[in-house]
Amino acid sequence: MSDGEWDKLIEEILNCRKCELYKYRRNPVPGEGRRDADIMFVGEAPGSREDETGKPFVGAAGKLLTELIEGILGLKREEVYITNIVKCRPPNNRDPKEEEIKRCSPYLVRQIKLIKPKIIVALGRHSAKFLFEEAGLKWRNMSIMHGKIIETILYGINVKLMATYHPAAALYYPKLRPKLEKDFNMLKKTLLSLDRSREKRKTLFDYL
Repeated sequence: MSDGEWDKLIEEILNCRKCELYKYRRNPVPGEGRRDADIMFVGEAPGSREDETGKPFVGAAGKLLTELIEGILGLKREEVYITNIVKCRPPNNRDPKEEEIKRCSPYLVRQIKLIKPKIIVALGRHSAKFLFEEAGLKWRNMSIMHGKIIETILYGINVKLMATYHPAAALYYPKLRPKLEKDFNMLKKTLLSLDRSREKRKTLFDYL
């Protein structure tokens, strides 16, 4: 990925007026993390704290997400890439509308194509439905689909796709937290498998 491509994309997001949300935002929230991250987390839309800071997942839900990334996956937050399907905060933290997702999602598509993650985790039903359908997969509902690691092709990239509950949902409904933690433990196994596969390829290369 060239810095120019990435900088152009971020600049477009920061100046976007494709939907009505730009009228209400303080700051667009493009995302943050490694531009070559193995794992990418895609939430739904920024909240109040995110709108203030221009950074994703920095409120209470973000604190929980960071705990899961660091505590279960054993990664630092800056080692992954975190973004949302909609880059501006909907008024009163309402759900993003279909039209808003339609207009904003091309930015996410370009981010995925540039980062080329090995694993994409959809946080919440809006991002999950969009990403599953983009991959040609049938989306049913979160209670049925969460925690399943699905190997698929998304925008020409081989990825492992997983949906799980949005951290905010686990804060509102504490009974969901064990399910969220279980899903992250599944994710950890997938990451370990990815690391072992890399080590095998490296060893094979050493013998060539």
